Amino acid sequence: MKFNSSRRQAMKAIGSAAIVAPIARTLRGAAPALSQTQDESPETPKLCLEMGGGDLAAGAWSDAGMRRVKQLGVDHVLMGGPPIPWREDQIRSLMERLKSRGLALGNLMIGGFTNTLYGRPGRDEEIEKVQQSIRAAGGAGLPVVEYNFYAHRLVEGYYEVSGRGSAGLTAFDYDRVKDLPPLPDEGVHSLDEMWSNITYFLKAVVPVAEESGVRLALHPNDPPAPISRGSGQIMSTLAGWKRLIEIVPSKSNGITFDCGVTREIGEDPVEVCRYFGERDRINHVHFRNVRVETPSLKYTEVFIDEGQVDMFAVMKELVRLKYPRLVYPEHPRRLDYDRDQPGFKTYYPGGGGYAGFAYNAGYARAMLQAALNS
Repeated sequence: MKFNSSRRQAMKAIGSAAIVAPIARTLRGAAPALSQTQDESPETPKLCLEMGGGDLAAGAWSDAGMRRVKQLGVDHVLMGGPPIPWREDQIRSLMERLKSRGLALGNLMIGGFTNTLYGRPGRDEEIEKVQQSIRAAGGAGLPVVEYNFYAHRLVEGYYEVSGRGSAGLTAFDYDRVKDLPPLPDEGVHSLDEMWSNITYFLKAVVPVAEESGVRLALHPNDPPAPISRGSGQIMSTLAGWKRLIEIVPSKSNGITFDCGVTREIGEDPVEVCRYFGERDRINHVHFRNVRVETPSLKYTEVFIDEGQVDMFAVMKELVRLKYPRLVYPEHPRRLDYDRDQPGFKTYYPGGGGYAGFAYNAGYARAMLQAALNS
């Protein structure tokens, strides 16, 4: 009985201290916890979600879809862009409609230049359309245009595995797909050829982006397997990412820093974030987590809170760098709630929908507020 009484007294003392300590910190002038409206400013990261009709969108292109994004405390969005060439009035119209619902468009994905990827006849005409689109984006005030540069994206290597509570996770295993033959409409393109093609492209478009006040963000190859249906992948290694930004030295020639892909290739996300951030070449961020068995070859995309990436350390580094652009907590996991919705579909096996995005956005918001308050 004496032991139990002492324990009760000790617990009471601990409880009293837990109540008194925050009050004492406030009286000493310690900063209160950040509110949702205080955690984004011109010099801080800004959480975003995707709008549109694609399988990765958190909200459809409608008033209801925009409300759904706003309800998650997200004020910034990205989208897939229209067919090239873009027009300034077209981009401005998108931005104004979003603004009327309290949302800011910060990134459009551009595509439609297949001949440029493969160095085929007709690429100069495509590049001219890309240049027109960048000028249109700049004229409308769009800060970032994102793009990919794959000879082939090896999505055939993705498959679903079961996570906690039987939630869907997305796994990749290169052994399943390493012997797939080239596709007739793509052909085979060596690593040197792909570097030649991206160099030709960047020398033509980066000066236009600089003049237009637009930053370009190239997403790393994901999955980052070294060969994809016979073709090399220029953005499947850290050395490739570093080489890219030196082709045309400019803040307009940057990358999408994806901390998940960084871990997939066996690199330290914080160190890589620091390398590109200190050079001001991070023009967009993807914020997600993975568990890796064999770098570049076998891994699983997991919940944002349970993988090998130290998500808080990444966010703290972005805050330290005063990175001011978008952070996209992407690739939500498949939850039963999403799966059971009528018409549910997702781009990735094991991928989720709005409920999964709600979880990711909440977690990323907590990381951002904690990083700003640390």
